[in-house]
Amino acid sequence: MAIDNSRWGILFCPKQTATRSRKYRERLESALAEHNVEYDIVMSESMHGVERLVRMFINNGYKTIVIVGGDSALNDAANCLMEIPADERRDIALGVVPYGVLNDFSKFWGLKENDVNAAVEALASHRTRAIDLGCIRYEDKNGVECKRYFVNCVNIGLIADMMNLRRQTRKLLGSKTLSFLVSAVLLIFHRMEYKMHLRINSDVVDRKVMNVCIGSGPGYGQTPNAVPYNGMVDVSVVVSTGIVQLLEGFWLLFTGRFLNHRGVCPYRSRKVDIIKAYQALVGIDGRLLGRLSGECSITVEQEVVNFIIPK
Repeated sequence: MAIDNSRWGILFCPKQTATRSRKYRERLESALAEHNVEYDIVMSESMHGVERLVRMFINNGYKTIVIVGGDSALNDAANCLMEIPADERRDIALGVVPYGVLNDFSKFWGLKENDVNAAVEALASHRTRAIDLGCIRYEDKNGVECKRYFVNCVNIGLIADMMNLRRQTRKLLGSKTLSFLVSAVLLIFHRMEYKMHLRINSDVVDRKVMNVCIGSGPGYGQTPNAVPYNGMVDVSVVVSTGIVQLLEGFWLLFTGRFLNHRGVCPYRSRKVDIIKAYQALVGIDGRLLGRLSGECSITVEQEVVNFIIPK
């Protein structure tokens, strides 16, 4: 049976206890009823589950797919959409209700996790904009060529390490703030600089750096001027600094003034080549990819996904 074009396929990604997730889902369904939305909702708790269920929505003809989750789940959905031909993808709109560990891309559009009604109202307006996706092309440890799209950013180095620690500590501690602080303390005992060889525009960076962020979006405050509709990525290269400067950098990051830090070198480019990133972890939209085994490149695919945005 064909799916009505106005019917939404909603993928709910619970992140907390069963009780809190159930209450959030009740609030979501109340808001959907208030806006007379017809929908089918399914639940997923893993990356592979998100990809499988988004493919199910696509194959069954849903034209509006909504992710109730964070940046990582949105990343999975965007990658699934990029698997289908462009002419089919143009008929599908992707939306988000922020409910993830990290909701940076939603915040860029003014969507807040605690305001479900506002998010559903924005989705119900069905105002769409074709957005860019970043794309990282690399070889895995077996030498197989791979690529992965991203909606927000790629981190190479310290921030990827910190996100990995934060996810591990949050499983133990529960609190987002507490897990972030504990992760920051644990990082003191971790490697804080990495030998990297990069090519950005006509510049070559061949030195020890702490972190590189390549953002099509705000990059968790590291690429605050990046926008996902100009065909370019913003790049922040953080060179090695002492512990005092590191703490200053975190303060400026939290207060939205990261680019003012003396150790940050900002760029804007259509392509970034990572020639070497010795032993550095790589994170994509808040999820750990692992360590690069060779060269990789990061480019931009322009206006490839229709994203539902607030008025």
